[in-house]
Amino acid sequence: MGRERRPWAAAAVAAAVLLVVSCVAAAAPLQQQHHERARISAGDAGGVLDDNPVGKLKVFVYEMPRKYNQMLLAKDSRCLHHMFAAEIFMHQFLLASAVRTLDPEEADWFYTPVYTTCDLTPQGFPLPFRAPRIMRSAIKYVATTWPYWNRTEGANHFFLTPHDFGACFHYQEERAMERGILPLLRRATLVQTFGQRNHVCLQDGSITIPPYANPHKMQAHLINPGTPRSIFVYFRGLFYDMGNDPEGGYYARGARASVWENFKDNPLFDISTEHPSTYYEDMQRAIFCLCPLGWAPWSPRLVEAVVFGCIPVIIADDIVLPFADAIPWEEISVFVAERDVPRLDSILTSIPLEDILRKQRLLAGASVKQALLFHQPARPGDAFDQVLNGLARKLPHGKGVFLEPGEKVLDWDAGLESDLKPW
Repeated sequence: MGRERRPWAAAAVAAAVLLVVSCVAAAAPLQQQHHERARISAGDAGGVLDDNPVGKLKVFVYEMPRKYNQMLLAKDSRCLHHMFAAEIFMHQFLLASAVRTLDPEEADWFYTPVYTTCDLTPQGFPLPFRAPRIMRSAIKYVATTWPYWNRTEGANHFFLTPHDFGACFHYQEERAMERGILPLLRRATLVQTFGQRNHVCLQDGSITIPPYANPHKMQAHLINPGTPRSIFVYFRGLFYDMGNDPEGGYYARGARASVWENFKDNPLFDISTEHPSTYYEDMQRAIFCLCPLGWAPWSPRLVEAVVFGCIPVIIADDIVLPFADAIPWEEISVFVAERDVPRLDSILTSIPLEDILRKQRLLAGASVKQALLFHQPARPGDAFDQVLNGLARKLPHGKGVFLEPGEKVLDWDAGLESDLKPW
């Protein structure tokens, strides 16, 4: 009998939470909410997030032939809008940044602007076989045009690699792991969206960044912050990838399929494959937003949830989250192990109300939202600053960075045979 009553009990708890959360939001004076949110944000996350990187590092931007960046963008402007666009906006930001130096001899870091995710299929996906060839070609150009790569074999260079599995350059995990990180990037610092502990596609020292989510688009969909959060759990997206994984056991390691099979008829869960025009507005009416892994553990959904004040429910074992040394993810999110998805309703309804309200107050702070967005123009404390701060924290470079004259570490002939073909 206890098992039969449990869904009704969970629904009653959720209804009470919805009522209290809505009443608290409506009752608190706006000015009081503002000061409370600012105080919590500054006390718990503001210190590191608000660091100004100017004066802490100098970056030299290589001037590359246009075929590595601008010609790819001119060929397909979709690159400006997809979730991999950080590589483009980082380039634009650095060209005008106060940390840029025109004297490579005084540089702490070297940046190669190459758009590896901008060579797209008709469906808008980066071509996995082209990306490593573009990158190898760009590195060869840098190594034969300037002396700085050869002094360190890339150890004081950083690259934006916002592919599904970073510098493994493939959207399917099995193929990405088979390829591994491009050997020529083994000494470089990779700035990438992919982050998963103990994975061949995440090397030590990488900086995990958020995917690109258009700040202006989200700003245009903001609703009154006093709007009641009348949805307990919200999710829009695929549960099965019928084209690539019809049986549903491989895509998202079965976690999304489990969400659907267990909660498609649960009144607490507003979940669907449909993507309505009110998607952003709906997130602002929800208490919890599911952020499960897909083919990769990350997606723009995490950024959107934070921006819209919806508590992220992160379902991705061993995920490495963006700027984890600066953003208090444990305090603003809920983590659910993939194996525990069938208990998702009881897990969420058992969270104390005071914990929910605290997470919401933290999410309301400006600093966390700012840190996950690549603003144009840039703003203090945004994702650009967080990348630079991550690079600054790696300084000064260690003894193993600079090589002896003539010393070689990397093998230019290593890697898959298909990746060694010219671009």
